[in-house]
Amino acid sequence: MSDYLLHRAIEGEPLGFDQALYLYNKVSLGELADAADRVRRAKVADPEVVTWQIDRNVNITNVCISGCKFCNFHCKPHQRDRHYITTIEEYCTKIETMLELGGDQLLLQGGLHPELDIRYYEELFRQLKSLYPQVRLHALGAPEVAHIARISSLSHRETLERLVAAGLDSLPGAGAEILVDRVRKAISPAKPSVQEWLDVMHEAHVMNLPTSATMMYGHVETVEERIEHLLKIRDLQSRVPEGNWGFVAFIPWIFRSTGTKLEAEGVGSLFSANEYLRIIAVSRLVLNNIRNIQASWLTVGKQTAQVALHSGANDMGSIMIEENVVSSAGAHNSFDAEGIQAAIREAGFRPQLRDQLYRLRTYQTR
Repeated sequence: MSDYLLHRAIEGEPLGFDQALYLYNKVSLGELADAADRVRRAKVADPEVVTWQIDRNVNITNVCISGCKFCNFHCKPHQRDRHYITTIEEYCTKIETMLELGGDQLLLQGGLHPELDIRYYEELFRQLKSLYPQVRLHALGAPEVAHIARISSLSHRETLERLVAAGLDSLPGAGAEILVDRVRKAISPAKPSVQEWLDVMHEAHVMNLPTSATMMYGHVETVEERIEHLLKIRDLQSRVPEGNWGFVAFIPWIFRSTGTKLEAEGVGSLFSANEYLRIIAVSRLVLNNIRNIQASWLTVGKQTAQVALHSGANDMGSIMIEENVVSSAGAHNSFDAEGIQAAIREAGFRPQLRDQLYRLRTYQTR
């Protein structure tokens, strides 16, 4: 049974729920990693290369009404002594630092602010693009788009079209967590629904707006729900119009619990390198229509991320000049450009700088 399923996955055939679950539960990590590495080698242009990126993650605001129990970063609308909205002057300072370090992309994320509607984001994106036309805006996420649409009395499509016209270049996979309603109700009760996440991403794909997909695991979900999440991602990717970008990458990371409401409710982080590597390998085998799998060094550390590069992952992600949300819950790993390249070389690969669309770049500081 194991050999048959691994052979199917290596050949790129789609696995069903029971087959994927069998691989996850019954097949050794070594066998999974070997099969996933064979798939990686077949999918990427140069199997000896591992890509990486330079970008900056700036939070637009810390005000959020979604009530996610895993997030220490946000504050409620009534907590006015903690409120902030990043100013244009602050963006400029952060972008200038990013450009000095050779970066090309601004990852813009924020909370579901009850007063920031479509007009706010249009103006923000236009200002940033006017000042820095060379910088790509990898911004918001499906829950934020759904929220903006709702408070602006727009459809998801209208909201995306207006954001793209204002300068949006690609849509992060943020806010997926686990795409199962039971889990979503338990950990982020006021966030837009699973179906809304899927609907926004499908509209983006129809528009040929590039996106990524994520999974935050290790809290209240079951293994079965992890598999369900992967299949929803794969099935949504199968609906991308021919020639359009769809999901350019999949990024799983572990929930970090320090100081969170989930931790207070008895749900803590139980990190296992073997479990993370199993998720990377199974993701590569199940997601037969997504080319890039990213190793989340920020949440699992350098050594585990290096092993992930031999278990199906082909990308090391960004050096993340700035990151606030996961770090506020106990993830304190860090890399600079030299460090991430050295880590890739230590793992036996050649590092190659890329952009959000996995187009290769030359590493050059300003």
